[in-house]
Amino acid sequence: MADNDQNPVFNIQRIYLKDLSLEQPNSPQILTEQAQPHVDISLGMGAEPVAEGIVEVTVTATVTTKVNDQVLFLVEAKQAGIFEIRNVPQDQMQGIVSIVCPQMIYPYLRAIVSDVCTRAGFPPILLTEVNFQAMFEAQQAQAQQANGGSRIITSAN
Repeated sequence: MADNDQNPVFNIQRIYLKDLSLEQPNSPQILTEQAQPHVDISLGMGAEPVAEGIVEVTVTATVTTKVNDQVLFLVEAKQAGIFEIRNVPQDQMQGIVSIVCPQMIYPYLRAIVSDVCTRAGFPPILLTEVNFQAMFEAQQAQAQQANGGSRIITSAN
């Protein structure tokens, strides 16, 4: 069977931890506090072209835990993946980069955040499951409203 250079290609080249930071700015004094900590979690995503048909996708989690408005600890982790994506229609490319790739990276990010918290001497922070498709659809709907209802197709750049 002959290779057809027009067949869609989707390959994971590598999944890796791109950046990791743990800060405990008010230790050791704050460790004696008995109040219940407040945990704030934010997620971010990014995509950058690496080469023709190669994209790096990142998912970042920032976990800020405070006791009485003082930071107990702050974890920021950025998990990345390099994906080969070729011969995919442009209108599908954004969905692959914004939904499929982050879904593959996110379990690694969840494990890293939980592990870092535990190794720092705190109970593990378990990031909840994320519906990347719903997030993508909400972003598309917002973009559509912002542009008077016209459909927007963007590249992975």
